[in-house]
Amino acid sequence: QIHLEESGGGSVQAGGSLRLSCQADAGVYLSYCMGWFRQVPGKEPEGVAAWLYGDDSTFYADSVQGRFTISQDKAHYTLHLQMNDLKPEDTAIYYCAAERQWRLCRSGQFAFKGQGTQVTVSS
Repeated sequence: QIHLEESGGGSVQAGGSLRLSCQADAGVYLSYCMGWFRQVPGKEPEGVAAWLYGDDSTFYADSVQGRFTISQDKAHYTLHLQMNDLKPEDTAIYYCAAERQWRLCRSGQFAFKGQGTQVTVSS
């Protein structure tokens, strides 16, 4: 069983910023690709961003490119997602997630996910 501890999220006005964090066990952090996907009730989940420890690869969905940035705290096996210039359409539940295959991470298809955190952006 993989445990992903999420924190961050909340409510902000359009144009504002929020940061999400996700702490994993060392084995997951070092061996899996990690990232976030988001979901709005009634809609399909959308992969947002992903990162791979092995070669430091990153991936961002077109919808967040240039606004969201992944960073790492390798000493604490923690991944951060800095979200800037937030828009109302970014409103969703954000899930930290992990997956062994990078190609699946890039497509937002993660095998494991955290508890989710709400991000609400008001106009």
